[in-house]
Amino acid sequence: MSDNTGSGELPDATPGRATNVRVDMVEAFAAAWGTLGEHPPDIAAYLPDAATLRAQALHQLIRVDLRHRWLHHAGTDIARKRLSQYCAEFPELDRASLPAGLVFEEFVIRRHSGERVDPRDCLREYPEQAPSLRGLLNAEDLDQSTHRSDDPDATVNRTLDSTRSTQMTSPQLDLTATATSAATASTDALSNPGAFEPLDRIEIGQRIGDFELLTGLGSGAFARVFLARQTSMQRLVAVKISADRGTEPQTLAQLDHDYIVRVFDQQLLDTDSTPSDSRRLRLLYMQFLPGGTLLGLLRWVRATPPAERSGKLLLDAVDAAMEEKGEIRPTDSSVRSEIADLTWPETVAWLGRRLAEALDYASSHGVLHRDVKPANVLLTAEGVPKLADFNISFSRTVEGTSPVAYFGGSLAYMSPEQLEACHPGLARTAADLDTRSDIYSLGVVLWELLTGAKPFDDDTAAAEGRGDETTLETMLERRTGGVDPVALERVPGDCPTALRRVLLTCLDPDRSGRWATGSVLAKQFDLCLDARARDLVDPPPNSWRMLWRKWPLLVLVLAIGVPNALASWYNILHNQHLVVSRLSETAQKSFVIITAGVNVVFFPLGAAVLIYLARFVLSVPRGLRHGRRYDSEILRRTRHDTLRFGDRVVIVAFSLWAISGVTFPIALRLAAGDVPGHAVVHFLASLLVCGAIAVAYPFFLVTFYLVRCIYPIFLRHGEISADDGAWLRALSRRCTWYLAVAASVPLLAVAGVTFLPPGDIPAVIVAVRVLCVGGIVAFIGSYLLFRALEADLKALERVVS
Repeated sequence: MSDNTGSGELPDATPGRATNVRVDMVEAFAAAWGTLGEHPPDIAAYLPDAATLRAQALHQLIRVDLRHRWLHHAGTDIARKRLSQYCAEFPELDRASLPAGLVFEEFVIRRHSGERVDPRDCLREYPEQAPSLRGLLNAEDLDQSTHRSDDPDATVNRTLDSTRSTQMTSPQLDLTATATSAATASTDALSNPGAFEPLDRIEIGQRIGDFELLTGLGSGAFARVFLARQTSMQRLVAVKISADRGTEPQTLAQLDHDYIVRVFDQQLLDTDSTPSDSRRLRLLYMQFLPGGTLLGLLRWVRATPPAERSGKLLLDAVDAAMEEKGEIRPTDSSVRSEIADLTWPETVAWLGRRLAEALDYASSHGVLHRDVKPANVLLTAEGVPKLADFNISFSRTVEGTSPVAYFGGSLAYMSPEQLEACHPGLARTAADLDTRSDIYSLGVVLWELLTGAKPFDDDTAAAEGRGDETTLETMLERRTGGVDPVALERVPGDCPTALRRVLLTCLDPDRSGRWATGSVLAKQFDLCLDARARDLVDPPPNSWRMLWRKWPLLVLVLAIGVPNALASWYNILHNQHLVVSRLSETAQKSFVIITAGVNVVFFPLGAAVLIYLARFVLSVPRGLRHGRRYDSEILRRTRHDTLRFGDRVVIVAFSLWAISGVTFPIALRLAAGDVPGHAVVHFLASLLVCGAIAVAYPFFLVTFYLVRCIYPIFLRHGEISADDGAWLRALSRRCTWYLAVAASVPLLAVAGVTFLPPGDIPAVIVAVRVLCVGGIVAFIGSYLLFRALEADLKALERVVS
């Protein structure tokens, strides 16, 4: 963007000789400052006579003059001058028509000089330029937060959705700016006079190597961005031109990801016949994205009532940004169709998942973003977010800079530890930051998207008269207290509990309480996008599942004990009529004593084994509810035990019935001597039926409870391993086999009757009928549990795979 866009003027471009004359004058003026005598050079002496050239050259000369008076010769007797003084000195300058870029550059230079300037004062001082300045100063939401507006690298951090000249229909710099902000360049400007004058000579319409500069997309004190056509590839690209400083291209070259803006290459431009580092420019060309930024989307969010927000709002914002650039909206897009069907909270989760993946990818390559904010998230024509501007860093060693002046509007999105790193009085440094700091910043961005406002009320943090340290301390204090209650009230009514929990975890003031990696966070957003899975993990507060989670031991005892008690009742009733009642009284007493002794020994032993096997299943959820933290290995072990516990119940219960199948005939022989063959058959038949009951029904009851109520607890805490998906699929397959066993119970009862002599059938017919009817009812119940389990397991598998 040229400086003139805010005033409606065309860019300062006069072809041919006029441009050369103006460049020569600016160079001569800068050289005069470099060989300064007693008095600073007089601008009037370097102005051309032609009126058409004077106005154009004057803007460039004022830029040079401002830098030298405020920055390079600070602390000397040379007086500082304001734009108002230049306007009074030169009649051809009209205060109302000053380029917004020039006003913004004065603002940045004053801040770098150490002067405290409130962006609101700048807007009041220049009302005619206010529409453009709001974008440059990032002042759209000054009433809601401390969105500080003095970012020295406007080239990558400002969105300019306001009135523009006919030369520039695409107002948003951050639609294309994808590299890091010119952090190093901004500090070099303080120590390297004249380092940025060559930027001022670059004109719209100019051809630089393979690139035709079509229009400006953004401009700051230290870099400029253009929409350009790369002639060799016949494609549109975004071109950023800045001083050749820092390692930005090397950093970005490491990152090739679907949700990170693609940087194609860089070129170095020598600006005079004797190349030198101080006069060399860097041209970085990158992917051009026409869909706007999240900052532009935020304006749509704030202008739309919460009840009317949906995924279509994202598409409307993207379409509006594309229309400004003359781009054509894509048709037959499956991605756009997916977005259109989402609620607004789901749309936020959809965006968050992709940005979390981008952060995880960057972190895996050793790159931290450090400046995640809406202006640095670009959107494709389909609404897909792409993260831009990686590897921002702040140097404490550069004299005359301050963290507030440097980080500017990004302060409101910083994690507590990053704010501490900015504070000159605290020991933390930028080297202490890790990916959890970026996750915190992403949480702030997504919360603002969800509610239309930031989660912390920073209105008074940067009150006039406060120093940088006091501002940082105030912001730190508010973040340490957690999300403001007023901010919690802004959460939309249709926001899933899961999304609220995920964002609050991102915003935990203690970074050990946040999601450990972007990959874990991405899985959490996947969960938020799956209605069934998120209902499992975060049920409504008054749900029966929330109540039953508190009593796992009681529920498991009932789920295991009731089916086995019914099986024991059937076994006793069946054998009492067919076998035991036909023994002598003495033999009956002996039989009862022996079987009672077996039950007293083995069944409590079985219960002890089950409690031991369930020790993690019972203890870890309770610890998590009380705020205890467990390492990933214990959580992994607990998840595995939870999904396998139903099988372990089956093994233990069936083993006990098998022991009974062996000991009861032995007890019968000891009590009565010879045991008829048909009696043994009766015992084995009844134990087979009881074993089927002990296998099928407890399995479904236990597994349903654990999958529906207990296992989802662990998904709230991240660290899901790749094995979870395999465990869930295996459990789904086993459920089918257990359903077949449940169906066999009434069939086994009927089949057992066929082995009885006709005379014995009346003695057990009632028990068999009860068993058949109960077995059918139990099978229907098991089938319903099976279908519910099947759906739950598929939903959970979608989340963890």
